[in-house]
Amino acid sequence: MNSKKILYAIIATAVLSGFVLIKKIGEFDMTTDIGNPKLVGTSSYDKNTKTYTLKGSGYNIWFERDEFQFLYKELDGDFTMTADFEFVGSGKDPHRKVGWMIRESLYDNASHVSAVLHGDGLTVLQWRVAKGDKMRDPEDEIFSKEKDVQTVQLQRKGKEYTMWAAKKGEELKVVGSHQMDNLPDKIIAGIFICSHNPEVLEEAKVKNLRIVKN
Repeated sequence: MNSKKILYAIIATAVLSGFVLIKKIGEFDMTTDIGNPKLVGTSSYDKNTKTYTLKGSGYNIWFERDEFQFLYKELDGDFTMTADFEFVGSGKDPHRKVGWMIRESLYDNASHVSAVLHGDGLTVLQWRVAKGDKMRDPEDEIFSKEKDVQTVQLQRKGKEYTMWAAKKGEELKVVGSHQMDNLPDKIIAGIFICSHNPEVLEEAKVKNLRIVKN
């Protein structure tokens, strides 16, 4: 098979699998809809305002599989990711979600750990222990005492993942930590949005985003 045919085969595989590869968007390398949600999501970056705009659908990020829009890059080693998150509009579902996510793969049932801000202000560190496992309430989550936060941070040190959160103008406070022994050193990390309603596209703005290798 010549090089041109190989390239066509790679593109066809990406399209059929739903993994859409595009040029760099701000800090990130790729964007895709995870889990084939009914409505197609998008991610964009405004260089002038240094603002990311996420639009996404999806039934949920829960149980044994997920649906959401994901803007991501590959990372390894220890790192800290920080950003300010804000939903656009009042929203259709109080459980719409935005935040940081670290996944083992792009499969919809992949193991992951996520620092999540909900539409109703709920702030949570949540995870799927292993690929295909059902996420459990409350075994697979740690709830923040603070609600309606603006800044969300997710840090990895070895196999430990720690979430911080802060309201506008306040200092970051620890939400909690969780050990994820099964996640590999090289992972997929980024920002996401899920509408918690397959029939709806929700939107969020993400600013002051920083990813620092520790």
